[in-house]
Amino acid sequence: MAQNPQLFSNGMPVPFYGELFVLARDGVEFEVDKISGSGKVKAKGTIYLSNVRMVFVASKPAGNFYAFDMPLVVPETENRALYSTHSFKILFKEGGCGTFIPLFFNLINSVRQYNQHVAPVSEPRVDPLRAAQTPVDEMMRHAYVDPNDPSKIYLQQPTPESNLRRRTYHSQGDNTM
Repeated sequence: MAQNPQLFSNGMPVPFYGELFVLARDGVEFEVDKISGSGKVKAKGTIYLSNVRMVFVASKPAGNFYAFDMPLVVPETENRALYSTHSFKILFKEGGCGTFIPLFFNLINSVRQYNQHVAPVSEPRVDPLRAAQTPVDEMMRHAYVDPNDPSKIYLQQPTPESNLRRRTYHSQGDNTM
């Protein structure tokens, strides 16, 4: 988990190499503990969900806090002691929980299955979301989506102003907690 990951000027998280965003939901309240200099922080903003992580981006910075990212799964090759645990809450103040939760659990299951069946190094690795021809379509078949829910579901990847993409999940400098 990392405080203040890289963001584009429009507030969208800079994706990692191979990262696919599935959903963005405005109108959420986020609370997290163990933030450097602040302790516990509570802010309103947008939650982004991808095949790699969830990212909360605050509408207005709270002190030195403007975003927080949470990996869906810590790779087994990584030392888990490097990833500090945090307690957090996501409150859907304007609805959208019925869309978010099924997609979230589908992603967790896909990532877990992918990690359990990783091929030997000699064979190319296939991203669990790229393995299906239309990954979001497949997930949507298992989720109820309220037509009045203003969540943004990405059928194609959004095109932010910059083409900059981070290569790995590792955070920048002192941004980790």
